[in-house]
Amino acid sequence: MGVNASVLAIDAGNSKTDVALIGADGTVLSTARGGGFQPPAVGVETAVDVLGAAVDRALELAGEAAGPVAHVSACLANADLPVEEEQLAAALRARGWGDTVEVRNDTFAILRAGVDEPRGVAVVCGAGINCVGMVPDGRTARFPAIGRISGDWGGGAGLAEEAMWFAARAEDGRGGPTELARTLPAHFGLGSMYALIEALHLGRIEFERRHELAPVLFATAAAGDPVAGALVERLAEEVVAMASVALGRLDLLDEEAPVVLGGSVLAARHPQLDAELTERLAARAPKAVLRVVTQPPVLGAALLGLDRTGAPAAVHERLRAQYN
Repeated sequence: MGVNASVLAIDAGNSKTDVALIGADGTVLSTARGGGFQPPAVGVETAVDVLGAAVDRALELAGEAAGPVAHVSACLANADLPVEEEQLAAALRARGWGDTVEVRNDTFAILRAGVDEPRGVAVVCGAGINCVGMVPDGRTARFPAIGRISGDWGGGAGLAEEAMWFAARAEDGRGGPTELARTLPAHFGLGSMYALIEALHLGRIEFERRHELAPVLFATAAAGDPVAGALVERLAEEVVAMASVALGRLDLLDEEAPVVLGGSVLAARHPQLDAELTERLAARAPKAVLRVVTQPPVLGAALLGLDRTGAPAAVHERLRAQYN
């Protein structure tokens, strides 16, 4: 007799969606991948259609074990505010994929993937920056994380823009010297910041490609450029500020609580950034334990689902072992 599905786990980012169907014993029954989840660009229903294609594939692959699913655990990009989570939960509930539905911001998936129990804080720095925290009693800590209007600074795109600002002013004389004025345009095979600015402005280089400049910033900092180095230090301060505030809100500052780092910028393990993070977090939250998550976020969505269904520890362990 086969194992019936207990949790339908969805991790949906801007560029891709991962789905996993989890049995009541923690067995991964099937997985599927789909396109990016972008309700601000295409509308909620069209965005959920993208999820639906991946969900249908996972259900098809699982066969008779697919249904009925007890709980849908969806961690979604662009679910930045509780009101957005509620709207998206209603849209998923209408699809009838499971008896119950819970929608969270996708940063919660990264946090849960990196901790053994739903307790700790995660800071994610990829294209943007975000931070969430949770404790087993259900309390959470979070920030709106929708850009400068909500007080955010950092992320790959933001770092690139800051680097370009300093580089442009260095080249035209309004600012002090920095090697960024040479290394940033050189990344695209150009000889000056003016040429890079022109290429971005006229669309010869897609504006979305500016995130490629974040690794150039770190390399320039590692080579000793003080302006680039100061930007790396500022990012470390932002990450630690978010983490320490979230720890404080959850009364975790006096415990050995994990601080999970995720996203392309933090996962790249830039030595200067890592050193700055370690030093600054030790000053602000001495008992916090830094770790970098390596497991896929869909595991976190699945574990959150098992938390919700009250699955025993052995089921959690069986699921995690399949991703390790």
